[in-house]
Amino acid sequence: MRRDALLPLVGVAGLVAVWYLAVWTRVVDPVLLPPPEQAFAALVKGMVSGRLGHDFWRTVERTAYATAIAAVIAIPLGILLGANEKTYRALEFVIDFFRSTPASAMFPLFLVIFGVGDKTKILVAAFGAALVILFNVAYGVMNARKTRLLAAKVMGASRARVLTDVMLLESLPQTFVGLRNGVSLALVIVVVAEMFIGSIDGLGYRVFEAQQLFDMPDMYAAIFAAGALGYGLNLAFLLVEKRYVHWSGK
Repeated sequence: MRRDALLPLVGVAGLVAVWYLAVWTRVVDPVLLPPPEQAFAALVKGMVSGRLGHDFWRTVERTAYATAIAAVIAIPLGILLGANEKTYRALEFVIDFFRSTPASAMFPLFLVIFGVGDKTKILVAAFGAALVILFNVAYGVMNARKTRLLAAKVMGASRARVLTDVMLLESLPQTFVGLRNGVSLALVIVVVAEMFIGSIDGLGYRVFEAQQLFDMPDMYAAIFAAGALGYGLNLAFLLVEKRYVHWSGK
């Protein structure tokens, strides 16, 4: 069991080894690819006493707001659409169309409507995440196990009770899939928006500024911080799902 827990470290060690090899052989210009220890030192210093810690939490804040807005809108709407399959089929093309549209293509529209500022970054991220969550919630409701639905109806449960006590619980595993995908997409959109939409902080801004100043250790440190944030958010939702949606797949 302990050996299995250490398996992920093998990939990390392999990545660091390849990085060192690229530095030693000068496959990449040393100015553009500093040694790993410089990047990790910049990460620790920036998170503890530098601006990177502030930028990290600003990105967390924007991503959290975007995901919360998306969930509040998409989960109830997904339940209602999933419970009425004809309505969902009527709107399926519109949902899939915007879900397939790159969120970056929506930046100009949101800038025109909401202007430059945090509101635009948060809302465009919420827009992208909401469509992903909506699709998964509706799919989960529509695929609720028919035997459980029939059992509830046979026992005299009202339509509202069937919706809340059976369909909602049955859809939770798929809802968490949507939430994990949604928060990941929200983070991507927020970081990209921080790079290009009038930002003065955030991980995207930190990556872009470091690249412009050729401060490569700081650039890699910000990239690592963004990657760690994405991994941590996904892991957090996964742990909550395992803790509270223990009936998934049963």
